[in-house]
Amino acid sequence: MIRLDGKETSNTIKEEIKVQVTEMKAKGERVPHLAAVLVGTDGASLTYVGSKVRSCEYVGFESSLIQMEETISEEELLTQIDALNKDERIDGYIVQLPLPKHINEEKILLAIDPKKDVDGFHPANFGRMALDLEAFTPATPYGIMQLLERYKVPTSGKHCVVVGRSHIVGRPISILMSQRGPAGDATVTVAHSRTKNLAELTKQADIVVMALGIPEFLKADMVKEGAAIIDVGITRVADKTHPKGYVIKGDVAFDEVAEKASYITPVPGGVGPMTIAMLLKNTLLARQWNQD
Repeated sequence: MIRLDGKETSNTIKEEIKVQVTEMKAKGERVPHLAAVLVGTDGASLTYVGSKVRSCEYVGFESSLIQMEETISEEELLTQIDALNKDERIDGYIVQLPLPKHINEEKILLAIDPKKDVDGFHPANFGRMALDLEAFTPATPYGIMQLLERYKVPTSGKHCVVVGRSHIVGRPISILMSQRGPAGDATVTVAHSRTKNLAELTKQADIVVMALGIPEFLKADMVKEGAAIIDVGITRVADKTHPKGYVIKGDVAFDEVAEKASYITPVPGGVGPMTIAMLLKNTLLARQWNQD
């Protein structure tokens, strides 16, 4: 069994980006600039955005954090987005989700300039990705593809079952894995909450991508010997014995499934760290587009 180490791989990618930024500086070019908009004070969002800012600093990017009160109106947020769209110093930016309930997330995401949408959530980018054109790929699916490629996990002609159909992970990864490429050419089945006899599907799969959000849902008796397991799930589970009062669990019962798997991502330390690394790669691409 081979652990797909997202932490180590993401660090390698950051080093690659750092080299490119150093070369840009040596040529006197402006370095990439990533901005993040954070509405409210959600703890998980603050932690995630803070990690993005530190990663930008490490690779040599400029970064801006725009914090807004949770009580702001939708119109105020749209005004901020319009300003970022027009700011030529900003190559790409993200609006941290989830947003407060009184703000329409879809309306906000549609207002982002597709050329600055480094999260890859805008329909223009999703459509270009689906057509195999150059686009900002959603960071988590992009990170999964990089893990598969860099660890040389066999995907060509393999049966991949994706459990989950969200626009952020499930649907895009199903498209990417079916496309031609070093981590593609798979035959993909998308399963979801209405799928009947899910275990029968996962038992047939050479590759299982779990993006369901239910802790330890995938058990050993649901996978076949030698399957590759990608766990996207990340849920805080209460644990009074832990200093933080909780532990992080994935969608896969790791210890028992690992005994049957050929490749597996741990949680934490698997797909999670790759997401930020891919956000940096998208920002670098945005800078190149702006330069051209």
